[in-house]
Amino acid sequence: MSDTLVFYSGPDPFEAWRDALAPHLPASTRIEQADAVTDPLSVRYALVWMPPEGFFERFPNLKLVINLGAGVDRLVARTDLPDLPITRLSDPNMGRMMAGFVLFSVLRHARDIPHFEAAQARRQWSYRHPRAAEETTVAVLGLGELGAMAASEIARQGFDTHGWATRERSLPGVSVHCGDAALAPLAARADIVVCMLPLTPATRQRLDADFFAAMKPGAAFINVSRGEVVDQDALVQSLQAGHLSGATLDVFATEPLPPDHPLWSLPGVLITPHLASVALPKSAAPQIAANIRAVQDGQPLANEVSRLRGY
Repeated sequence: MSDTLVFYSGPDPFEAWRDALAPHLPASTRIEQADAVTDPLSVRYALVWMPPEGFFERFPNLKLVINLGAGVDRLVARTDLPDLPITRLSDPNMGRMMAGFVLFSVLRHARDIPHFEAAQARRQWSYRHPRAAEETTVAVLGLGELGAMAASEIARQGFDTHGWATRERSLPGVSVHCGDAALAPLAARADIVVCMLPLTPATRQRLDADFFAAMKPGAAFINVSRGEVVDQDALVQSLQAGHLSGATLDVFATEPLPPDHPLWSLPGVLITPHLASVALPKSAAPQIAANIRAVQDGQPLANEVSRLRGY
C-alpha cells in the first residue's frame, strides 16, 4: 500500500522539493502537490508552508505535519490543525543563511551604509571614519538555534556581542543576559539590536513603545524574526522622531508590506521581503525523510514542536 506526502507552499517550487526528497523515501511513497492529490485517503505526511484554511480536512489519515521552515507560529495558531505531531526544519544551511543576513545587516549599520546611500543620492562625497568592531555593541534578542548561530558569527567579527534569552546559556564570545528585568538595560547600551525572538503569546508585541524608548539614542534596529513581535507603529514613531538612526527589516505584521506604509520611505530603513533564511530542498530533504521513517517505525521525532511553548 502506498503512502502519499502532500506538498503545499506558495513561494517554493514543487519540482525541486519532489526531486530532492525522492531519493530518500521508499519508492512506494508518492510525493504530490496539494492540488493534484489523486487519493486523499493515502496522504500520511504533509510538508507545508502557510496552507489555506481547511487544508487538513481533506486528509483524514494524516500522521505528521512538517513545517517548511524554522518558525511555526502561524501553523500552531491555526484552529483547523489536527492533533498530531508537528516538526520544523533544523537545517544548518538555513542557519548559515540567517547568520550571513544578520551579519550583513549589522555591518550595514556599523559601517554607516545608510549615510553613504543618502549621500550617493545627493551625489555628495561624505566621509565618515569607520569604527573598530569592538567599539560597537550588538544585542541579539533570542538565542535559539538561529539566534545563537547569528550571535556567534557577530562575535567572531569582533563586535561587543550580547544576547538576551529566557534562560541561562553559554556562547563563546557572547555575554548572555536573562529575564525580563535585563531587557531594557541591554537595549539602553546597544548600538544595534537584532530581534530573533520566536512569536509566542508571550512575545507578541513584546518590543513596544517602552522598549524603543529604552533603546540608546541613535541606535539601529534589525528584525528577522516575526513582524508581530514588534509594535510596528511604535517602531515607526521612534524612527520618525530620530530616536533610532535606522532599521533593517525583513518581516512585518502584514506581508507583503502595503505600498502606502510609512516604513517604505523612512530614511535609513532597508526593507527586504522575508528572505533572510529559507529552506533549501537538497539539505533539508534527509531530515524530512528521517522523520517520515521515524513515524513509520514508531520512533521519536527530531525537532518536534511543542504546541504549549509555540516552538
